[in-house]
Amino acid sequence: MRTKTRQIFVQSPYSPLQTLTLDPEQTINLRTLKLSLLPHIQNLSSFYFTLNGKPLYDSINLSNPHIAPLSTLVLHSRICGGGGDGGATGAESRDCYLNMYAEKKPDKVDPNEQRLSRWVNCSLSNEPLVQPCVIDRLGNLFNKEALVEGLIGKKLPKEFGYIRGLKDMINIKLEPIPGGESNYAMFHCPISGLEFNGTYKFFALRNCGHVLSAKALKEVKSSSCLVCYKEYQECDKIVINGTEEEVTVLRERMEEEERSKVKNKKPKKLKNEVNGEDNAGLGPVQSTGKKHGIDDVKSVEMIVGKVEGNRKAEKVKGVSTGGPVKKFKAGDMAPANANKEVYASLFTSSNKSKFKETYSCRSLPLGRN
Repeated sequence: MRTKTRQIFVQSPYSPLQTLTLDPEQTINLRTLKLSLLPHIQNLSSFYFTLNGKPLYDSINLSNPHIAPLSTLVLHSRICGGGGDGGATGAESRDCYLNMYAEKKPDKVDPNEQRLSRWVNCSLSNEPLVQPCVIDRLGNLFNKEALVEGLIGKKLPKEFGYIRGLKDMINIKLEPIPGGESNYAMFHCPISGLEFNGTYKFFALRNCGHVLSAKALKEVKSSSCLVCYKEYQECDKIVINGTEEEVTVLRERMEEEERSKVKNKKPKKLKNEVNGEDNAGLGPVQSTGKKHGIDDVKSVEMIVGKVEGNRKAEKVKGVSTGGPVKKFKAGDMAPANANKEVYASLFTSSNKSKFKETYSCRSLPLGRN
């Protein structure tokens, strides 16, 4: 009696779909099948069969009942990796991996985006520039509202510590690009049309506040603003977001201005001078550069003598001179027909010495307790 044969399909990446006809008496395992499909491959362990997505061992026979007739065996190649590929030697300790991730590497910043941010955002709040805008004496751009709030709340960082008030701000007038933004720029030069995006150098004129490109100021030789025709000097030009060398020059100029202000500051008015006269009403005091405007010891003696003479004259007239006030006595104010001692006894101040007082009570007069 002839036994029934079985057919299975074999799919391989190196050959088209094949059909195998198997005799039940044959004992062929999957390794032998791999040898017939891949005769030139020496490392057969890098390939394996799957049935319905499940991997099969090489020792399984094709007559196995789990391999049903007309089943499809798929031959796969193993992917290298997953250990043993030289990525780890086993010599590393756990500390190596912890130290590897302990320090977070700084994120890479595009220099073009960083440059553009300085020209379109406020240096303090990092928000987009919104007019009114100001610059400091080193050429940094700010939204005026953000800078004023920082001054009021005393929240300015140390790098802007030289900004102490409105006098350290310079109001500027930026020309918006008609029709909206162009290449992320919001403003441009009103003369040359160059965009205010950091590609070109710009100057702010301190006396009028107009912002012009260096190209416009170079091509049009003029000592007045090209927009409002107001005269300016070379020291009135402040470069915006300049280089380190340019910022150093601006800082030296700022420090020189501070020193000149302190040098030219007027001396404070002397305390003993009120509208050119001293407090004693002795007439104007001539200042000789010494303290209180007094020349020498003789002048002091003359002034003291004059003051004492005035006080004596006022005392004769009964006018108070600002000296010690006479203590009130009730007996001195007694009526004409009254006994002074009896009248004075009506007031507690007259018998105060006869009482012994503490912080909480007053004792009776001596002889009455």
